[in-house]
Parts: sequence; structure tokens; C-alpha cells
Amino acid sequence: MKNKEAENKKFIAKLKRTRPKDLDDVVHSSHDEVFRKTDCLTCANCCKSISPMITDKDIERIAKHLKMRPSLFTEKYLYLDQENDYVYNDAPCPFLMNDNFCSIYEVRPKACREYPHTDSKNFYKLLDLTLKNMLVCPAVFEIVEELKKHY
Repeated sequence: MKNKEAENKKFIAKLKRTRPKDLDDVVHSSHDEVFRKTDCLTCANCCKSISPMITDKDIERIAKHLKMRPSLFTEKYLYLDQENDYVYNDAPCPFLMNDNFCSIYEVRPKACREYPHTDSKNFYKLLDLTLKNMLVCPAVFEIVEELKKHY
């Protein structure tokens, strides 16, 4: 993955320039194909190395699930990053268990539910994020490799 970083930067820049009309369809098809054969539990790099952005709604939902006040949840698990977003204090995620399952899966943050965003609408707007996610998620890397074959 790392050894193709420059090549992938150029490819993403090309997609940003050309804005293919069928990009959403192509990326969603690749997403479906790649995730049919991907078991995220064997990897969990996202949970081990990056923190999702935690919204106020996430804080309320997770705190309720953990039977704690939102302020205590925030104090115990979160800090405000440089962009003024709440993120987890540490990596790996405090709710990642030894078997790579999430102990709060049913109430996990919105960003976790949507990760790695390769099935999002208007994928064009997520190209910079995709470039970052390729370094974390092998499935995103594989999806981009499929896109390179198509374009």
C-alpha cells in the first residue's frame, strides 16, 4: 500500500480533475465486490490506528448505553482535536476487544458505521479522505486499485 502512495495520489488528482460522471456507480460496485470477500475482524486497522469523529448525538447514545452521564463519558474517553472535533483519547479504540469485535457495536459512532465511506454518495467529495483511508484500510486500497483498472 505504502509503495503505491505516489501513484495513488496522482490517480486521485486525476479523478478530481476529470470528475467521471459514473464514479459513484463504479466505486459502489467495487465496494460491494471487495467487501463481499473482506472480513474486517481479521484487520481492525481503523479501530487500532485512527479515531472517528464523535458527534454530540454519538456521545449521548454511547453514554446512555454505558449508563453514564454524557459529561463523564466525554471526560473519560474524549478530547477536542485541532479541528475542534471530539475524538478518542487513545488508539486503539477503547471499545475494541481482543478479538477485534466492538463492545459498543450497536451504538457505535456514526463515523464508524460509515467507514470507510466507499459506499457514500458524491464520492467525488471524499477523494482526499479516501487517499488517507487507503493507508489504513486494505479494502479501500483494493477498491482504488479496481478504480485504476476502470479509469
